[in-house]
Amino acid sequence: MTARAADRARYDRATAHLDAPLAIVDLEAFDANAADLVRRAGGKPIRVASKSVRCRTLLERVLAREGFAGIMSFTLAESLWLARSGFDDVLLAYPSADRAAYAELAGDPKLAAAVTVMVDDVAQLDLIDASRGGGREVVRVCLELDTSLKLLGGRVRVGARRSPLHSPAQVADVARAVVRRPGFEVVGIMAYEGHVAGVGDSLAGRPLRSRAIRLMQAAAKRELAQRRAEVVRAVRAVVPGLEFVNGGGTGSVQHTAAEDAVTEIAAGSGLYVPRLFDNYTSFSGRPAALFAMPVVRRPGVGVVTVLGGGYPASGAAGADRSPVPYLPEGLRYDPQEGAGEVQTPLLGSPADDLLIGDKVWFRHAKAGELCERFDALHLVEGDTVTATVPTYRGEGHTFL
Repeated sequence: MTARAADRARYDRATAHLDAPLAIVDLEAFDANAADLVRRAGGKPIRVASKSVRCRTLLERVLAREGFAGIMSFTLAESLWLARSGFDDVLLAYPSADRAAYAELAGDPKLAAAVTVMVDDVAQLDLIDASRGGGREVVRVCLELDTSLKLLGGRVRVGARRSPLHSPAQVADVARAVVRRPGFEVVGIMAYEGHVAGVGDSLAGRPLRSRAIRLMQAAAKRELAQRRAEVVRAVRAVVPGLEFVNGGGTGSVQHTAAEDAVTEIAAGSGLYVPRLFDNYTSFSGRPAALFAMPVVRRPGVGVVTVLGGGYPASGAAGADRSPVPYLPEGLRYDPQEGAGEVQTPLLGSPADDLLIGDKVWFRHAKAGELCERFDALHLVEGDTVTATVPTYRGEGHTFL
């Protein structure tokens, strides 16, 4: 029996009393992935990206481990909810225009002490000030550096379109604007190199593209390491008491941690290890989060149909954004239908061994987005469900 077949047998036994659709997290795999992230970080603390987890119980579990400290959130409303829930170090990774949440933040000393907001434009400070509603708490601010690699005099750009702040001078100018403004305090710098951390460099059957990606990433890492160090020096000249410099992501943990200027690493997807993180030469993880759909039809030889399953991930549309049939091994989509909203035909010889009501296990393309589809995660240890815990959705929250 292969390792994957053994996992399927465990998951089927663990959930035999549960009807699909359902989602699980294999805690042994989850903990092993957490340990590997800590190993790769080389002693620097890891701030957990909540959008890649979206379950308070599992956020608490990983933050109880040595090597993890703090949360990187994705909306201001989520940040405040987490702070009210007892998480005392929450860095909002994206600027917000949530006026009501800013009023709540500026009016509550506990929230203001726990939550740091993201800024890359003085206009964002204007919006926060206009939203205070009488609240006078000091708002903690993190400045975001654009990490994109610019070539040919800026005519070619590699990387996500995030912050407009690219040079040390630009970041330092915004730092000075914050320092001059009452009611704000610069406490950190963030720089997320998504073109390194979030792009696999070993694509099956595409050796030339994989080689090109590795060359691009090597150049990007060299350029960013130098520029990030210069940015940190420029900002520290304005804010000597800077608390943290955050960088990285699951795919670049060890590379970013090697930079002296970086004080902490961000990661989250590496806990669940969705399918988009299969294509890296620098690390490998164990799939920890899966969902199961029930077989509801057997249309013919070599074909079964499962209920639903069409859960595409965000990003540029493509086949890599679909979940992948994972267990039993050897199933594939019908190219004429793909993953459907209410039914999904699956082809392959394993289909002939599946009965009505049997489970087919899938891996989502991205990590936390799976939790937007399910109210609960069944936590599996060995061949037993030892707990069932709510996702954000299960607690009544869909923050985006």
